[in-house]
Amino acid sequence: MNAPLFTVQGLNVEAATETGRHRIVDGVSFELRQGEILGLVGESGSGKTMACRALLRLLPSRDLSICGGSVRFDGQELTDLSDQAFAAIRGKRIAMIFQNPASHLDPVMRIGDQIAETVRFHEGGSRRNAHAKAVALLSQVGIPDPSERAHAYPHEFSGGMRQRAMIALALASDPDVLIADEPTTALDVTVQAQILRLLKDLRDRSGLSIIFITHDLGVVAQLCDTICVLYGGRVCELGPKREILALPRHPYTAGLLGCQPALGTGRGRLQTIAGQPPTVDQMPAGCRFHPRCANETAICSRIQPPLEAFASAHVAACYNPVGSSLPRVRESA
Repeated sequence: MNAPLFTVQGLNVEAATETGRHRIVDGVSFELRQGEILGLVGESGSGKTMACRALLRLLPSRDLSICGGSVRFDGQELTDLSDQAFAAIRGKRIAMIFQNPASHLDPVMRIGDQIAETVRFHEGGSRRNAHAKAVALLSQVGIPDPSERAHAYPHEFSGGMRQRAMIALALASDPDVLIADEPTTALDVTVQAQILRLLKDLRDRSGLSIIFITHDLGVVAQLCDTICVLYGGRVCELGPKREILALPRHPYTAGLLGCQPALGTGRGRLQTIAGQPPTVDQMPAGCRFHPRCANETAICSRIQPPLEAFASAHVAACYNPVGSSLPRVRESA
């Protein structure tokens, strides 16, 4: 197996609030190999987006700060880099597409000009060459009549077209890693399938590595190779997609799978996970999922369980792991 391209170890992010400082990303660790698609999964507030923004030093508030951990990319420790040195990697070798493209595309700048500007920032060259690459990128992500649509403004694109434009913008510098923050959430099912197919095709053609942030295990089953489940800012389960979908070990992962609509008859009530995710200033002691967990025992509320191996690459942090299989989510071939 090839060596990891991206290795995250013990990443911590703290939030300063009126009640003090609170750990909202706590010891997150995972690896990403070339050509791999890693699904970062969890409910809203689980720390998925915050962890990935920390990887790129794009935390959205001054009240948030990285307070520990190692991030190695292509053999280089990124936490040791100056802001100037890091800026040469962010956007060029590691790019990110965001959940709401309407808020990340300049509304008064033509789509082609935005992509060409990114090309010139990272690669230099003439405006003519940069514009030609912008048109080629729009074509690559499946936008029809790209030479004409390059002159359009974001409001002239549909939601799916704007998301494709965001992907083209992220690909402008030929990155090695693409972080996709719930890029299909606001799209209808047909367009969502097109975007997922596009990302998979990009991986297959160029060897692009992708971190895909989502709350939807159905999407993960179609797209990803590996699943990393977060809850309360901590990794609760990590492993190959097929193993986790077939036999989840953490009760939270099992609960997420149980919330998926059943295949086949379409009858019966959807399962739910009781309770609510913890807030920033009220993280429980011990396992952060224990207040909502049917498998809770006394130790769960006192001591955070370590990640333990259930197979060669399948780990989970639980004192009372799930041992029975659950209804399967449809996998891609």
